[in-house]
Amino acid sequence: MNFSVNPDKEESLKIKMDSLGIKEIDLEEKFIRSSKKGGQKVNKTSSCVYLKHRPTGIEVKCQEERSQVLNRFLARRILVGKIESLVLGKKAETQKAIEKIRRQKRKRSRRAKEKMLRYKKIHSEKKNLRKAPAIE
Repeated sequence: MNFSVNPDKEESLKIKMDSLGIKEIDLEEKFIRSSKKGGQKVNKTSSCVYLKHRPTGIEVKCQEERSQVLNRFLARRILVGKIESLVLGKKAETQKAIEKIRRQKRKRSRRAKEKMLRYKKIHSEKKNLRKAPAIE
């Protein structure tokens, strides 16, 4: 594998794949035309990479970069992350992010809402005191 990235990154990916038992033979790789921004370059070349790990059935599609080589590397990294979370039983990073956003968006309790409104009122009164008095 030569993905024209930093050799250390490439080596760490190889080590992770070996530790999880992911072999290149088990990967089904296809190249698809990208559908993102990138103009003529993206429209003419098949730079989007589709990877499928046959034993687990996990599928990954990567079209982050305009370069097919970089997308191949990134797709493998994403696939390794998904398989690792599956094997180790960890929550996926994306799932954690989704839960965090859900907590942030949920409705405030009555007490929290009253506290926030009280603070806003105090703040607006402070700003009104700073205003220059109106000349009549």
